[in-house]
Amino acid sequence: MSRTQGTVARGIRTPIVKEGDNLVQIVFESLNKAIEAENIKLHDKDVVGITESLVARAQGNYATTKDIADDVKQKFTGDHIGLVFPILSRNRFSIILKGIVESGKKITLLLSYPSDEVGNHLMSLDRLDELNINPYDKVLTEKEYRELFGEEIYHEFTGIDYVKMYKDIGGDNLEIIFANDPRVILNYTDQILVADIHTRKRTKRLIENAGGKIVYSLTDVLSQSINGSGYNTDFGVLGSNLASAEELKLFPRDGKKYIDELQQKLIDKYNVKVEVMIYGDGALKDPVGKIWELADPVVSPAFTDGLKGIPNEIKIKYIADTELENVYGEEAVNLIKQKIYAKDQDLFGRAESLGTTPRQITDLIGSLCDLMSGSGDKGTPVILVQGYFDNFASE
Repeated sequence: MSRTQGTVARGIRTPIVKEGDNLVQIVFESLNKAIEAENIKLHDKDVVGITESLVARAQGNYATTKDIADDVKQKFTGDHIGLVFPILSRNRFSIILKGIVESGKKITLLLSYPSDEVGNHLMSLDRLDELNINPYDKVLTEKEYRELFGEEIYHEFTGIDYVKMYKDIGGDNLEIIFANDPRVILNYTDQILVADIHTRKRTKRLIENAGGKIVYSLTDVLSQSINGSGYNTDFGVLGSNLASAEELKLFPRDGKKYIDELQQKLIDKYNVKVEVMIYGDGALKDPVGKIWELADPVVSPAFTDGLKGIPNEIKIKYIADTELENVYGEEAVNLIKQKIYAKDQDLFGRAESLGTTPRQITDLIGSLCDLMSGSGDKGTPVILVQGYFDNFASE
């Protein structure tokens, strides 16, 4: 009988994971319980996704605002630093800013406008047009920002005035300006901390080439342990989350050992090669708030080898419209299946793949996992994805 289902994703409930717990065993046992309770049969190329938060918590990858402050004091010799292009977030950046402020240095905070890097808006685009302001050459002070756009500007979803929130954190020691050329910061100081996520390498290069003397990015802050703190060699404090008023949970490190161990345990028990990945934010954009969800530096910081690459798929809709104009029913189904069986191993740039999503497999599956687990009270930080690598011709 032909297959009647394609990809299926299931949220797997786990116990509450704490620092020092055996995460691999917890995930393994949680999967076993779900498999037995729901009569699930595992197959080769099924995928288990584990949220990054679970991994970081189990390994105790935490740091305090004091740790950030001490690292900043070690890295910057002057008493005035520029902080360039942070995102607007009470969960992601506010606790980092608090640590930087605790360093005691004067801070000039440069915000991009009309929105941050991931789409959180600071102002109405209509109002920007009405004022005939070109955001690519106009530098605004905080006073000008308020005079032009209003004393209270609240985020559509969170209800937070982020400029006010950041100003309250920094107090009199924090000056806020608005511009989209990162080199503007050099008019204030030549010691710079680059705070953007996905464009950080370009931002850092532009500032260094324009005369920045000491230039770091958030990937360099807590890239090694400070005072015995957690750390992340690759991403520093990027991908971190607020844990408490004085503490943040960093993006997990050393993820490969977790996924490889879990994969082997599943092979040993079920005799199938399940792929495993750690996932963070999905690479999604909200059409209402215009927020690009990906505030982590990557969707997946660790994954097994079977998840490398991009999909190699033909576009069924394209074939149906161009080659099956007068073909119907079972004959059309069979012709599509034959087309799939005969497809090249690399369809990159071919018309048959026109309209397929040219993204990394880990970004696609990680986004699915993030949507399934959510960030609230679902209680399913592990996701089992089945049939993702199947296609219309799979039986």
